[in-house]
Order: sequence, then C-alpha cells, then structure tokens
Amino acid sequence: MRIESEIKKWGNSLALRITGAMADKHQFEEGCKVLVDVTEEGLLIKPAKRDRSIKLPFSEDELLDGLTGQQAHADELAEPFQDEMGD
Repeated sequence: MRIESEIKKWGNSLALRITGAMADKHQFEEGCKVLVDVTEEGLLIKPAKRDRSIKLPFSEDELLDGLTGQQAHADELAEPFQDEMGD
C-alpha cells in the first residue's frame, strides 16, 4: 500500500498524520507505542511489541492483607535436602 501524505508543523516539531486506512492496516490507535527506523531511504514506522502482561484485579497487598502464618501454612514449608543447598 502506498499513500501520499504531507508533513505538517506541530508546535516546534514536524508531524505526519496517519490516516484511517494506514491505521487500520496495522491496528495503530491513539496512544499505541511505535518503533521508527530511520534509514537512508526514509522512515519505517511499525508497532512496538505490545505489553502482554495481565492486569490482575487485586494487588499483592490486597491479597496478603490479614494473612497470618497459620493461614498461609507456613509451618508446612518443605525443608531442603543437604545436596540441594550447594557449597
């Protein structure tokens, strides 16, 4: 796909508007991170790898709030064998 566009002034910088057709092709959306490769031939803009981390509904502090050693079964922790301890 080749689309002709125009570089415009944006504050003290220059900007290139990404049209709907360009955005749809690679699922660009407002706020998405991109990588820009600058070469002798020009610019190559591609989506940065998306953060695949999962947003959990509770924080660690919320999960541990009120937890005691008895509730956590801390008395049932396994003892390592001597050969597992290393030198």
